[in-house]
Amino acid sequence: MTPPPVPSLLVRDVTVRFAGLLALDAVSFTVEPGTIHAVIGPNGAGKSTCFNVLSGVYRAASGSVRFGDAELTRLPTHRIAALGVARTFQNIALSRHLPVAANLMLGRHRLTRAGFVSAGLRLPRARAERAAHAARVAEIAAFTGIAGWLHTPVGLLPYGVQKRVELARALCMEPRLLLLDEPVAGMNGGERREMARLISAIREDLGISLLLVEHDMGMVMRLADAVTVLDFGRRIADGAPDDVRRDPAVIRAYLGAEEPLRKEETA
Repeated sequence: MTPPPVPSLLVRDVTVRFAGLLALDAVSFTVEPGTIHAVIGPNGAGKSTCFNVLSGVYRAASGSVRFGDAELTRLPTHRIAALGVARTFQNIALSRHLPVAANLMLGRHRLTRAGFVSAGLRLPRARAERAAHAARVAEIAAFTGIAGWLHTPVGLLPYGVQKRVELARALCMEPRLLLLDEPVAGMNGGERREMARLISAIREDLGISLLLVEHDMGMVMRLADAVTVLDFGRRIADGAPDDVRRDPAVIRAYLGAEEPLRKEETA
């Protein structure tokens, strides 16, 4: 079966308040189909709040988030996931005592059709479905470079491999939009380069859209097709990476001076 086309993500005038604090102030941007879009900004700019609205963890006070024909702002997290939106987390959220394969199978849960009784009785349909899911898990593990750890408990893996396992679990949901919350945070240089290559391969080989929050400016400027910059909950710039890094408002937000941001390489 041919998967449905990847739609645009349209974020329009999204506002979020916490007990009188304005966390997001009428933020708007568009993630075009099949692109890598980065949301950046200083600490406390509202990046994680934005991600939590998109994935259904937070409710917006006003504004709209549309993914194709679907309005996301009033949907619970599981309904958003069912539309093909998956995410990773800044702090790794895996079952540390389970092997990698079991963690990845959790990502297949929303795609499971066999009922509880069929699975419990190991009826032929349930066995066939589980075998198909296991085969897809193996494919995704190979794609993400973690096939050699499928039977290893996650808690025994190096930190950088754990980050790739979490990304692989998100891919096991077969998303059309993948939200990556600081995918290289805490990694060393080699791990960052591996993750950057993997993110690029996801876009090139799988054709899905990626929205990432990241502090590694070198990686953002090298990988992203478009960048949205937040500061104190407001959008201060939006556009191509080279244009954004030269924007005076962005320079002031990061450096407090009129000095261009360097386009350092992570490779």
